[in-house]
Amino acid sequence: MENEKPASPDGGNVELGSVSPLPHLDPDPTTAFARIAERGNAAGLLRCADPRGLPEHRRAGAEWAARFLLDAKPGEVVICAGAQHALACCLAALSQPGHRIAVDPLTYPGLIALAATFGLHLIPVPMDDQGMLPDRLDALCRNHTIHGLYLMPGAHNPTGVRMPPGRREALASLARKHDLLVIEDDAYALTDPDRTPPVAALARERAFFIAGLSKTLAPGLRIAYLVTPPHQSKTLGRSVENSLRMTPPLTAEIAAAWIMDHTADQVLQAKLAETARRNDLARDTLGLLPARYRPHQFFLWLPLPDPWTARSFEQAARERGVNLLGAHHFAPNPDAAPAAIRLSLTAETNPDRLKTGLETVAGLLRGE
Repeated sequence: MENEKPASPDGGNVELGSVSPLPHLDPDPTTAFARIAERGNAAGLLRCADPRGLPEHRRAGAEWAARFLLDAKPGEVVICAGAQHALACCLAALSQPGHRIAVDPLTYPGLIALAATFGLHLIPVPMDDQGMLPDRLDALCRNHTIHGLYLMPGAHNPTGVRMPPGRREALASLARKHDLLVIEDDAYALTDPDRTPPVAALARERAFFIAGLSKTLAPGLRIAYLVTPPHQSKTLGRSVENSLRMTPPLTAEIAAAWIMDHTADQVLQAKLAETARRNDLARDTLGLLPARYRPHQFFLWLPLPDPWTARSFEQAARERGVNLLGAHHFAPNPDAAPAAIRLSLTAETNPDRLKTGLETVAGLLRGE
């Protein structure tokens, strides 16, 4: 996916497009490999198991969900091969071709791709600086048959908007009123030190929460924890079984070990400290440009002045050696995308290359 593409470490364009999560701070797996080798039943990790995951791995998933302030029982957790796989399993299990899913006007490109694959219609709902507008969602559901609701309230991708508790409560209430299934895919929620309970915590009977590891630990693990309503774990387990039989227990074992011994928490804190420094660098480099800065955000959202469009600026930046993503990549209807770009702060390992890329963006906007 676009947000896990590695940056070129020694030449090539500066990568401000993908949000590869500071891979130089990922944990060294050597110790984890040694622990697995010392297990008395390590060979069991290579055998077929419950498609929902081994019990100890589901316990680790419940522990990780708690980091998002979601209280989950291990029996409500399904182990998936990354957040994209979890999202695909939800759509495969819960939707039918032609179903309509309410989304923000800009949303995760991976959802847009999956909707096309499954024949689903994404219906944009206007948002403000607190997230999706409840009155507009209510009106949409009163006038049309809407089957689901997809949200990223902790740190919206690509705009960085963070949804306050009152807005979350209003959307949970509307999901209940209109019998909407909720898929909450909050990949960047842990970048907010002042987290608030997710929408899924307010509507447990109908909400599916994807607690991934790629953005905070190591994307190569391909592990995410899908927290289901209490009565839906078997349904989602069958979806995992139909897609890849089961998520490999070997990588799930590594992820579980890093969660339970708090390696994952230590890595997260190191990455948040580094992103804080990179946000300071971006603010110093971009100056008064109207970017949305957050102390620990992995990316910036930058509206563009006339006459730029998202496409024209993306192309101009590429010609100057910088990759970035225009708003059209995040729009269900690309022609309706605003003139804005998303700038990743985390793909480049070398801060000097990051600064060079940001200076190029600032120069383009100044007409240099």
